[in-house]
Amino acid sequence: MPVISIRNLTRTYLIGGDIEVQALRGVDLDVEKGEFVAIMGPSGSGKSTMMNILGCLDKPTAGTYILDGDNVSNMSGDERAAVRNLRIGFVFQGFNLLARTTALENVELPLMYRANVPPPAERRKMCIEALKRVGLEGRIDHVPTQMSGGEQQRVAIARALVTKPSIILADEPTGNLDSKRTEEVMELFNELNSKEGITTVMVTHEPEVAVKCKRVVLFKDGKIIGDGTPDEVLNKMAYGVIR
Repeated sequence: MPVISIRNLTRTYLIGGDIEVQALRGVDLDVEKGEFVAIMGPSGSGKSTMMNILGCLDKPTAGTYILDGDNVSNMSGDERAAVRNLRIGFVFQGFNLLARTTALENVELPLMYRANVPPPAERRKMCIEALKRVGLEGRIDHVPTQMSGGEQQRVAIARALVTKPSIILADEPTGNLDSKRTEEVMELFNELNSKEGITTVMVTHEPEVAVKCKRVVLFKDGKIIGDGTPDEVLNKMAYGVIR
């Protein structure tokens, strides 16, 4: 069974009370366990709406979203919050780290929102393990201002990993990084995916990032217009086959 299975998903927003905007128009998408998928598309294509629904931050107007065998389409807000905390790890473009808080304390935050908060010694052990996985075991007591952009993003990835999620959702995770740090972060994502089998879905507008993923899904006007290997999709984009 796919980790993610979406059928005929639509999302319509009301603007001003009477103007309908269709952000998603009948989307079908499966993501298998262990895949590394890049979602691309121009502004307004629906990719951000799709990520919000995948992350249980929003719910569809119609259609179904099955995550790990459970239909989350019609869950209540509290139920979606529980799914987010237990099954989904988030990585954002802006890192979203607390400025005066150490790497270890930043990684600890998702654990504090669990229904059953682990005891302090167990939390520390889990956080150190997560930081080791991203190569930052020597920086656990450093605050963000004492780390490079690449290191801050690694802390954010460790924070996403600490709850042992089914899937990682990354929204433009290299958008604030230079080319060297981008390469480092993408190597880490690839290592987590290939060696640990962590399913990863990443929004990016950068072809040089998308080419390092295993699959590219291209959105336009709320629909999927391309789906295949990076070479297949990016080459069609480059030669104008997909517009």
